[in-house]
This record gives sequence, structure tokens and C-alpha cells, in this order.
Amino acid sequence: MSETPLLHAANVSVRLPAGADREFAIRDLSLRIQSNQIVCVVGESGSGKSMLANAIARLLPPTVTMSGSIEFGGRDLARLPETEMRAIRGAEIGMIFQEPMAALNPIQTVGRQIGEVFRLHTDLSARERRDAVLSALTQVRVRDPLRAIRAYPHQLSGGERQRAMIGMAIALKPRLLIADEPTTALDVTTQAQILKLIRELQAYNQMGVLFITHDFGVVAEIADRVAVMQSGHVVEEGPVAHVINAPTHPYTQSLIAAVPKLRPVPPEPSQSSGDIILRVEHLKKSYRSGAGLVMRSRPTIALDDVSISLMKGASLGIVGESGSGKSTLARCIVRLMQPDEGSMRLHDLEYANLDERAMRRQIQRIQMVFQDTSGSLNPRKKVGDLVGQGLVVRGTPRREAWRRAEELLAMVRLDPRGANRFPHEFSGGQRQRIALARALAVEPEILVADEPVSALDVSVQAQVLALLADLRAKLGLSLIFITHDLRVAANVCELVAVMKNGEVVEAGETAHVFAKPSHPYTQALLDSIPGRDWAAATH
Repeated sequence: MSETPLLHAANVSVRLPAGADREFAIRDLSLRIQSNQIVCVVGESGSGKSMLANAIARLLPPTVTMSGSIEFGGRDLARLPETEMRAIRGAEIGMIFQEPMAALNPIQTVGRQIGEVFRLHTDLSARERRDAVLSALTQVRVRDPLRAIRAYPHQLSGGERQRAMIGMAIALKPRLLIADEPTTALDVTTQAQILKLIRELQAYNQMGVLFITHDFGVVAEIADRVAVMQSGHVVEEGPVAHVINAPTHPYTQSLIAAVPKLRPVPPEPSQSSGDIILRVEHLKKSYRSGAGLVMRSRPTIALDDVSISLMKGASLGIVGESGSGKSTLARCIVRLMQPDEGSMRLHDLEYANLDERAMRRQIQRIQMVFQDTSGSLNPRKKVGDLVGQGLVVRGTPRREAWRRAEELLAMVRLDPRGANRFPHEFSGGQRQRIALARALAVEPEILVADEPVSALDVSVQAQVLALLADLRAKLGLSLIFITHDLRVAANVCELVAVMKNGEVVEAGETAHVFAKPSHPYTQALLDSIPGRDWAAATH
């Protein structure tokens, strides 16, 4: 390893504009990255991780001010003119963003967007640029590069979009690669593939990599060194084995303690021999894509003869990759979607084919918590109205519904005075608590939670999961928990059903399925958990 670092950030501070909730996003931060080394920066949302990445790439908003120095290749990036910085971005510093759908232009093909890198930084002809784009997509193992260069971002899967963005970032073999939460929204097998790909590309191209994450499992899987950030400061830094196995700072210790353990909770005797509250049998659902008269002749099968059952007071996890049918199953169960065939029975009520009016009288018995709280909570309504809305619809006077909303906010450990605020005034974890309160307002028997913690930091995730367990115990709720994170499923669910391509390929007690999986797909999911060996050894 070279003594001279590839990048040396010294005493970097980023001051926020007047009126922000704090003065600095980053304060007196120093960090070194060597060539051929992966440095993971880990911490909760708001710790300054992404602000650090944007400071290095000089992508900070104009309302903030930066001080300190960022030495890269003998130049101080903090003081370079913008024209020189543009020449460095893409050519010498590549960047992978967290959400490809937001970072990629939706009205340009993937090939055109990757080709832009070569057009701006090289003298290649149009034909040579096309060949270079195909080479970049081949290097990141996109399955059909010729199809991908003609496709628009929405026509690729999440994993393919992320690979295309990685291809764009490494197209000119940069010396430094910045990866900002590149695997957060991916299912476990795709995440494992992307992590392996980044590690292989880093080694092949001898790059330095700044990898930003909030997942210590990912840190254990990929890092050479780790820097832990809290409130804009690096509170602990060192070789990965030292930091994750013998952390010295209380904040690092708390983050590691919050990592979900792959140690399934055994079912209570009453949950394995109790009454079946929900029975789903032979459910089928398919889609035809297209619009107007242009429809695909072959439908996409989302659910193919799915059968599950849920006992009173039990928690059933539905796990699998993106596209396996998990969310479609959840939406059919709460009748946000009409199944094509099959039976759904709540106690003695067959409700798969109830008309809309009859279904509205029953739906309070099954409520749903959605993954995306920004999309499921009306931004124009106050939280008190959102939480009490179900009660008002069922005839409760607004004043009484508001009072009940305040009680429910207290139940989910939020300040009842928050009823007068709007959803955007709360953090992601707080919004998820609001969504829980809204679902509980009508006193359901079954709660269906669709990826409710996938976008949350590990510590906030732990708080929400603990709250959910507490509410289940107090209210006697039965739970269907949709997730692609098997560690979360192990902590929440006594029972599990594994879905692949619209089918349930394995089901049973979580402890048994995870300890002795009988289906190769289940084994593949378990083997793909990032940092599994480290977590097993330390937990």
C-alpha cells in the first residue's frame, strides 16, 4: 500500500444555510483513502455520509459552504475551478448513486447516458463509443448488453439499473469510486451480486473506493477500513476487523448491537395449535402489460396457486426476491387487488369475491402498513386527521377521532402534539410509526406490513421492530410481514413462507426453515445475507 493516500480530506467542514436545524452537516472531518482499498463510511441518516461524498465530488448545493482541503492527485478539489472539476468527475472520480431511477434520465436510453461519459471525456467516434458502452455493460455483467443500451431505465430491473449505473461510473476506469448506499433498496441476492461485482472491479482496476452504507453486514462483507460517522464527525476509524469485532466508541457499539440477528424466534405453543384466523388457498393473479389496444399476448403470472394460513396471534413472514409476488399477495389479502382465482377466508367469511360495499364493512379487520410512507401518507393533511381518518369514515365525530389519534400516537411512542403537524415534518422512522398508528386506529385483527423497515437505518429499524413486537403483545395482533431481509424475518416472524416466481416454494417454522432449508432457493437466499459469517460469530 502506498504511503501517499489517493485522497486525503483534512479538516473538512460543511456549513448549512441559516434556518437549518443545525449549523454544520460535517465538522472538522479528516479521512484518507489509499489506492486499491475500500473504505466504508457507516452511520445513521443525517450523520453526514452523503454530504461527505458530495463534498468530495463537488456536488454540494449552492446554499452550503465548505472549508478545509481535499487532496486528490496533487490537487485540492475544494479549490479547483468548476471547469477543471468537471473534467475530473467521470474520468478520475466515478460515482454510484443510491437510487438509479432518480439519478438516470428517464427519457434517454441507457446506452445514450453511458455514452455521454465517453463523448465528454474522450475523442472516440460514435461507433467506438457504442463499442465502449457495450464493453462497460459486459464488464458489469448485464445479461443482455445489446438490449440494455436500447432500453430506458424503467425497462430494466432494479439490479440491472444499478449495474448500468456502475458501468457508467467505471467506464473510464477512474482512480476513485464513490458508492453512496448502492445496495440499500436491493433484495438480498441482487445485493450480494452487486457487492461482489464492486469488490472485483475495485481489485481489477486497482481503484480506491469510498463506500457509504448504514448496514454493518455490508461493511463486514466488503470493507478494508471503516469510518463511523455521527452528527458530522468521524467517531471511530480503523481496519474492518478491529472496528466490527472490538468497537471502542459507544455509538459504534450501539449500531452493531442493533444489527438484526439471524436467530429465529420460536413460536409460542398457542401459535402452533391455535385457531386459524386467515386461510388463503390456491390464489392466482396475472397481469397483462401495455396500453389501449397494444397488449402483450402472454400475461405475467404474479401469483401461481399460492396457499398460506395464519393463526391467531402468530407472525408470518413472506420472504423472497423482488418480483417474487410478495407485495401482490399482500395487496390481494387486503383486497387492494382482486385475485383471478382462489379463496380467502377470514374466520368463516369468504371475502375474495365480496363486492366493494360489503368489503368496506369488513376491511377494518385487516389493515396494511406500506413500505413508502411518503407515498401512502397524504402530505396535505395533518397527522391527526390521517390517523383518525378510518374512524371518521366509520361515523366517529372528528373531535373524538382526533383525541383517539393522539392516544394512538402516544401508543407508538410519538409526542401526541405531533397530531397538529404534517408528515414531511417527521423523519422516516417517525412516519413509519404514524402509518402504524393509522392502521391500528380501527382495531384490526390482522396487520399486513409490506417492507415497513427496508429503508430505515439499523438503529431506527430496531426501534420500529421492537415497537411492533410490543404492540402485538398488547393488542393480540396477528401479523403478516413482507420482507426481503431474512435477518428481519428471523427477528419478527415465528413462521415463514418463501416465495419465488409467484409460488410458495417452502414454508414452516422460521427456526426450522432457516436452520435446515429444503429448497435450493431458500439456501441461496440465506447464503446471500451480507456479513452472515461475521454476524453468526459475533451474535
